[in-house]
Amino acid sequence: MLPGSLWMTAFLIGSLALVATLAFGTTDPLGNPRFGLNPENFAALAEPAYRAVMLRSLGYALLTCVICLVVAYPVAYAIALYGGRFKTLLIAAIVVPFFANYLVRMYGWSVVLSDDGPLLGVLRAIGLAGDGTRILQTAPGVVAGLVYGFIVFMIIPLYAALERMDVSLIEAGRDLYGGPLRTFFHVTLPATRQGAAAGCVLVFLPAMGDFVSAQLMGGPDQIMIGNLIQDKFFQGQNWPLGSALTMLMMAVLFLGMLGYLRRTRKDEAEAVR
Repeated sequence: MLPGSLWMTAFLIGSLALVATLAFGTTDPLGNPRFGLNPENFAALAEPAYRAVMLRSLGYALLTCVICLVVAYPVAYAIALYGGRFKTLLIAAIVVPFFANYLVRMYGWSVVLSDDGPLLGVLRAIGLAGDGTRILQTAPGVVAGLVYGFIVFMIIPLYAALERMDVSLIEAGRDLYGGPLRTFFHVTLPATRQGAAAGCVLVFLPAMGDFVSAQLMGGPDQIMIGNLIQDKFFQGQNWPLGSALTMLMMAVLFLGMLGYLRRTRKDEAEAVR
């Protein structure tokens, strides 16, 4: 474990320690970062503008988790239970396109959702959208980009959980006069709860810090915390404030990860009993 531990220490823990230290720093008149003990960077995060961006990012990430769960569950369910000998091929058909560069995929998705794109063209043709309807530069456009970008992280753990589930449990539920919906909510969903939780974590963590979707498919009113961090480091030349924003985002992500781990431990303890 020594090589991996040294790698993690040098390039992960070391960089995090550098960001945490820089969060208390200042900038000189030329915009260069200087280390120090300045708590004003964290105090600035309480300003309404930063608080609104943080809440918006949290809301977008949570909504992305919900939509991904609703969309991915039927896909994973159909492949795991009815895919037969085509399971591997179907999973590959879903996963392989996501090997393409994330930025390239988001550019392609922005073309699909553009005002002159194929999606709005079809909706206008069937009367579900007017000439003034648009998806880009709106909150639904940003969420659509996040869902498209990270839905595969929901499908895979759900598929794995459904694949491990004993199908005889579903048959037993039906034998006990449970309808399809009742059997799903009382048998299938509890049996795959850990897979759903893992998928939500895998979607929430990157969606919370994403900045590409908001940059390509959102407007000034849809910026997320990732956009603010990028701006402070590259355009605003305020690395200490950018580091403070990074630490705030990581604290939120840590709380979400901690909740998932506690839930997992509780489920494992219940399974042992």
